[in-house]
Amino acid sequence: MTKTLDDVRSVLIETLELQQSPDELTAQTPLFGELPELDSFGVVQLVAAIEDRFGIVIEDDEFGAEIFATVGALTEFVDGKVAAA
Repeated sequence: MTKTLDDVRSVLIETLELQQSPDELTAQTPLFGELPELDSFGVVQLVAAIEDRFGIVIEDDEFGAEIFATVGALTEFVDGKVAAA
């Protein structure tokens, strides 16, 4: 999970143009509702960037606030998608 966590943090910082360093984004860092950059448009951008980076497809019915609850939740979701691909 560490490699995926590092990659997810990089995608978050690059896509949302966050000012945080990767070390500041822990698995427990809340995302949706806490980061003003992660609005509805930010979610679309983030999903596209994750799909590109990890070579996965996130279906519309997989979208939910729980995926974007924390950095760790997003990382676990990505890990699951990559393992299933």
